[in-house]
Amino acid sequence: MTEMSPLRRRMIEDMTIRNLSPATQRSYLHAVAKFSRYFGRSPDHLGLEDVRAFQVHLVSSGLSWPALNQTVCALRFFFGVTLGHAEIPERIAYARTPSKLPTILNGDEIVRFLEAVPSLRTRTALTTAYAAGLRASEAVHLKV
Repeated sequence: MTEMSPLRRRMIEDMTIRNLSPATQRSYLHAVAKFSRYFGRSPDHLGLEDVRAFQVHLVSSGLSWPALNQTVCALRFFFGVTLGHAEIPERIAYARTPSKLPTILNGDEIVRFLEAVPSLRTRTALTTAYAAGLRASEAVHLKV
């Protein structure tokens, strides 16, 4: 087994002191190692522009937004806590999750949906809930 670098040991100690879970520790170590491998240099010799370039690389490679933000958290921890560069972490931006608009049915699709319901009682309840704009929990609590 290879010898652990002092920088990696310090980061592990910092995460242990802050009582981060083992899964979080593994994730952070993996993210910082991936960052270091991308540039082929020790991460303590890299700066804010390198972090930005790495983020651009991750986004262009199709990494999911939660995974990208987890990498950002790891780099913020590494630079802020392990290296003690207070000015860098606040400048590392989180990725915003793209908002998705809900799919809205047109009038014909709603009519076909309601006509497909076999029970008159269920169809009446669904029609009432749709026409009144009720949520499922509100429709359940309706009284005759």
